[in-house]
Amino acid sequence: MERKLVLYIASSLDGYIAGENDNLNFLKAVEKEGEDYGYSEFIGTVDTVIMGRKTYDWILNHVPEFIHADKETYIITRSERPSIGNITFYKGSLTKLVSRLKSRKGKNIFCDGGAEIVNGLLKDNLIDELIISVIPVLLGSGIRLFKDGRSEQKLQLISVKSFETGLVQLHYKFCI
Repeated sequence: MERKLVLYIASSLDGYIAGENDNLNFLKAVEKEGEDYGYSEFIGTVDTVIMGRKTYDWILNHVPEFIHADKETYIITRSERPSIGNITFYKGSLTKLVSRLKSRKGKNIFCDGGAEIVNGLLKDNLIDELIISVIPVLLGSGIRLFKDGRSEQKLQLISVKSFETGLVQLHYKFCI
């Protein structure tokens, strides 16, 4: 089975993945004890993570330990940094990285943000599936998930799940 690059992310209803100053407080609107919205199941399907350096830095500043320490992780950056355990700081071509990762055997590849990386991957048609958890809040401003300047991309709906908290999870694959 071919590896897929999957974006799994949360967004406000009006399309923001963070509010002003990288504020993620809007996610608290759907916090419910014992509910992870399928994250545990999803994370079991991946062995590799790609994320931007800003997202990585945010995690290090807000979470006691790096959440993907057990996965091969590529932090996309503009500056040279030495690897740390399973973490590689990568400043080359996203297309080359994704092509190399997809050519190897393994589980799926998880894109864990941020917006610059997501939009770079979308621009080059490198993402295979999107799983977007839509949070029932309108932020009005912040960091947009999807930026302008891409060509049109058609999607096929795989599934929709709704939860009693009002969160709706959309799962799409890209049409070829």
